[in-house]
Amino acid sequence: MQTTTPALADVPTGAELRELERRVRRGGTALMASDLQGIWLLDQAWPKGSDRPASFSAALLRGLRARLEIRQEQSALALCNAVGLGALELRFRGPGRLVGRRPLLAFHFETVELSLAGRSLLRRSLPAPAPSRMPFFALIARAPEGWLAARGRGGGLALWRLDS
Repeated sequence: MQTTTPALADVPTGAELRELERRVRRGGTALMASDLQGIWLLDQAWPKGSDRPASFSAALLRGLRARLEIRQEQSALALCNAVGLGALELRFRGPGRLVGRRPLLAFHFETVELSLAGRSLLRRSLPAPAPSRMPFFALIARAPEGWLAARGRGGGLALWRLDS
């Protein structure tokens, strides 16, 4: 699979994302499930409260091909968060749904799987989190240039690029 990524000029800075986030909090994004479908490769991450991206951890996660896969399955979204090192891959899978006007992408992972060259080595069920601890991404924007930005439950900001 070949990956095409937009030019760096097409990707907003952390300050630009925070400004966009302020506007989105008031007016929402109008994002729909169909806007989110695809394989999103992590490009940049900003720790909570930081103006600077976490260069080392983002580079490490890019090297591990960290990705968020979102697809529609009947009336729900199916999410897969994965990293890989060569033929070794770790995947977390579970359902998700859009909530509210912003919206939030609420989700939880039901299974974790470790595989080698496509062969499952370990697969375990995960307990559901308490409703008050349910993970989410507060969606900020999905641009036609192929990026998606969101703030996680822990306060960090992430920007992914669509893998095409």
